[in-house]
Amino acid sequence: MTNFVLPLAGAISVSQLLIGAAILSLFFLVFRSFHQKIPKGLKKLPGPRPYPVIGNALELGNNPHLSLTEMSQTYGDVMQIQIGMRPVLVLSGLDTLKQALLKQGDDFSGRPDLYTFRLIGDGQSLTFSHDSGDVWKARRRLAQNALKTFAVSPCTSTSCSCLVEEHICKEATYLVSKFLDLMETKGSFDPYRYVVVSVANVICAMCFGTRYNHEDQELVSLVNLTDEFGKAAASGNLADFIPLFQYLPSSTMETFKKINVKFTTFVQKLVKEHYMSFDKGNIRDITDSLIEHCQEKKVDENANIQMSDQKIVNIVNDLFGAGFDTVTTALSWSLMYLVAHPEIQRKLQEELDHVIGRERKPRLSDRAMLPYAEAFMLEMYRHSSFLPFTIPHCTTKDTALNGYYIPKNTCVFVNQWQVNHDQKIWKDPFTFNPERFLSTEGTGVNKTEAEKVQTFGMGKRRCIGEAIGRMEVFLFLTTMVQQLEFIKPEGEKLDMSAEYGLTMKHKRCMLQARPRFPTESAE
Repeated sequence: MTNFVLPLAGAISVSQLLIGAAILSLFFLVFRSFHQKIPKGLKKLPGPRPYPVIGNALELGNNPHLSLTEMSQTYGDVMQIQIGMRPVLVLSGLDTLKQALLKQGDDFSGRPDLYTFRLIGDGQSLTFSHDSGDVWKARRRLAQNALKTFAVSPCTSTSCSCLVEEHICKEATYLVSKFLDLMETKGSFDPYRYVVVSVANVICAMCFGTRYNHEDQELVSLVNLTDEFGKAAASGNLADFIPLFQYLPSSTMETFKKINVKFTTFVQKLVKEHYMSFDKGNIRDITDSLIEHCQEKKVDENANIQMSDQKIVNIVNDLFGAGFDTVTTALSWSLMYLVAHPEIQRKLQEELDHVIGRERKPRLSDRAMLPYAEAFMLEMYRHSSFLPFTIPHCTTKDTALNGYYIPKNTCVFVNQWQVNHDQKIWKDPFTFNPERFLSTEGTGVNKTEAEKVQTFGMGKRRCIGEAIGRMEVFLFLTTMVQQLEFIKPEGEKLDMSAEYGLTMKHKRCMLQARPRFPTESAE
């Protein structure tokens, strides 16, 4: 998160700016308090009293998800804080989230116009752009259809159900072999470094029909920048709410800008190559599918809107960017939990041995018969809550929620971490316990409990890649656990404290892996 301490350089000008901002802030607060009319029958939003200029920014601290969870215990599931001079609605509680994002989904389906969001994809990102109108809806449908079409495309292997599954299984098998090679040559390895490339290769195959070597510096340098991206794009960045911070020196923001340029350049190069080799009779991947739509200038039947070339490129950009960070983070946390809880790792392996055996690798069709694996993944999503907030929403019109009046264009933070650790919902929420998701007989997953876990959002802004993401986590995880036993090297510290960001990462560490039975070597 952007540092709150102002630099000494230029202290006079900064002080003058702060004084001016304080005066404007006080005037704004007084003006708003006297002129905000609350409709009859509705209540004013509760929340902590803000300070001039900074609002409640200091109270958020380094872990806003924890601070806002604590505040919700005082002010309730619907409360208002202020960051700088901008009011922010904070939603907690499962019932409140369902009411806002499902039952009143249209009212809360917008995106706020934030400074960091404008830097992503030149402000035209499908995920981060503040656009929520007909063009955005048409682009979202186009992206969903492209993903769905590719997900059900037939594969060349008879053992897989679709092309996506085939790509995932190949990369998971290669990753296992890579871990074993690293054990032979180095004795231990940083799993994140190699998981991120394997996962990125899946989305590269989907979007570009390309696979990269694990030592390819262009891809490695790109995917390892996601930590810096997440720090800047996380909910609560002061540069989004206090304009002054956009002009102060910040290594995080400078890196964030460079990441976006580097990322866009990488994708644009591949899209350009696709345009040059495009063959309408041979649609190779998602990019080809989107180019076909763009060249034909198909008109959306409902919105009557045509897509520009640049907006199509930005869809590819979004799909690629979102396609590896979430899955990589999920798998990285999964490995940490396996090492921290060896008895749980053994239970997973026993289930895999019983259901699948050791003669073949896991397939998507096995998923329904592996309830403990499913319960483990659900508990990993819940306990880590590595997506503490959804990407911020905003209201599209004046509305009301739980009896409180909420003006149009109000920025909204959706606190998923609070729901996943709510003691009203979960018994011993801070204990890692996959069994909580099993049915009474232990032979299936309790769907009612599973649906309470908040990871991919809900409603009109729900992650469009959720189904493929869950598929990836399942196939990578079960393939690794079936063939390998993961342990912590002697003397290695296992630090599972999370660092706040758009996706929260644990501290990087070295692990070891032992083969459970003979496996193939990496190519």
